[in-house]
Amino acid sequence: MAPEARIKSFLKNSATALCAGIVVLASFSLGAEAARRHYRSHYHHLPEVAAIPPRALPYPQLPLPFEIPGAQYLPLAWADVKGWSDDDHLAAYKTFRASCRSINAQTGASEQKALGGSLSEPCRAAKSLDLADDAQAKTFFEDNFAPLRISRLGEPDGFVTGYYEPVLDGSHTQTDVYNVPVYRRPSNLFVRGYNQASVSLPNKGSVYRKIGRRKLVPYYDRGEIEDGKIAGRGLEIAWLKDPTDLLFAQIQGSARIKFDDGGTLRLNYDSYNGYPYTAVGRILIERGIIPKEEMSMQKIREWMAQNPDGAKELRRQNRSYIFFREVNLSDKDEAVGAQGIPLTAGRSIAVDKSLHVYGTPFFIEGELPIESDRAKTPFHRLMIAQDTGSAIIGPARADLYFGAGADAGRVSGRLRHPMHFVMLVPKSLDPGVRAARLPVPDPRPSEKIARLFPQTEPAKDSAKPAAAVTPSKGETVAIANPIPLPAPRPVIEPVSEPRRHPKSRPHQQ
Repeated sequence: MAPEARIKSFLKNSATALCAGIVVLASFSLGAEAARRHYRSHYHHLPEVAAIPPRALPYPQLPLPFEIPGAQYLPLAWADVKGWSDDDHLAAYKTFRASCRSINAQTGASEQKALGGSLSEPCRAAKSLDLADDAQAKTFFEDNFAPLRISRLGEPDGFVTGYYEPVLDGSHTQTDVYNVPVYRRPSNLFVRGYNQASVSLPNKGSVYRKIGRRKLVPYYDRGEIEDGKIAGRGLEIAWLKDPTDLLFAQIQGSARIKFDDGGTLRLNYDSYNGYPYTAVGRILIERGIIPKEEMSMQKIREWMAQNPDGAKELRRQNRSYIFFREVNLSDKDEAVGAQGIPLTAGRSIAVDKSLHVYGTPFFIEGELPIESDRAKTPFHRLMIAQDTGSAIIGPARADLYFGAGADAGRVSGRLRHPMHFVMLVPKSLDPGVRAARLPVPDPRPSEKIARLFPQTEPAKDSAKPAAAVTPSKGETVAIANPIPLPAPRPVIEPVSEPRRHPKSRPHQQ
């Protein structure tokens, strides 16, 4: 066959095959369309499923008992609080009432913590009670609070340290003797979310040094500041003799500076440079320089005095640096805590502000070396949370304030002890009472019944049907929506096609 004839034959056969394919596709398309029409004519109305009436669950939307992250609790009776009856409750009441002045003056939303704004209730009661009797003060706390043993999760006790207000010799100007500057907050220190003119910036979180209008870099650490990075800028409030004095004033967060002319300057924490606090005592223990059982602030001072070069290196291990501000207080006034009120020696404590609310009473019980290094003085005292500190972290962690001066420094410097913590919770948040109001859920059906009747309602109390449950005042009732069944699949009957004779099938090449 000539090439032209072969090409014509191939094109003819290809056209025939293509037409046959189109006919087959059309037949399938027509079959699918017939199935769709059949479904529309017979199943355009889905079978209706009887609606299950919504069931009123007997679970009112009560807030669960309050929660402090990382803490464990044990509700107690007052009789189970060891040493409770032996305390000076009137002294604790006066300290609590001082905190209430700040709490009663608060406006706006309450803090997003476990106690929230619940302290306002006992504070309102205390506002009209000028108690002068210890028995009445004891009754006040028992009537308005519930005792709750608290500790870090997995630990039986809390942990306490002590702090005080140092009294230091100083000078208004730099001299050969007084050459350690005490700095106020620099103007280029910046904390996100705070105005640079704010009083008492937070003691946790990132702090930056502002360069120009927009550039932010980490602030200078202790070593850089001691080397003079901010010197000569008019930030010096006063001058001290010893850098160890400044270090301990920064750890305590306040100081009194006595001048030669008889004047006194009161300093309080204002801001820090953004670096985490590192305890120099822990470094001395880790290096084997001072045994853990002998560690105290006095031991640190003695070692630093005997090792000036080692003291410089040790200070710089704590890169955190505190800036102070002047406060208008007399010599008779105690230091001002983070709550903004003067502290009470022997009754005020610093707590973890991220977990607790200022004004919360804590009964702390155990033995402390109050009288001497080795003494085991019974300590059972109701303390009020009025301050905080960067090293105070955890639900049962407190710094006990002992006042100002050398004696208070000696006592607070030797405190590093486990103690029992009992948190006084306002009765509106009593976890025992609130837990009792949470209803018991309906009994769970057996596995066999659950498989046979997946849509049946749980068993109901015949005396009081679930539908009859009505919320009491101030409560809401949750409604259980029925779980819908899936729509039934449509039944599509196959479309019968006439059987073709074998000879009518297209011939395969």
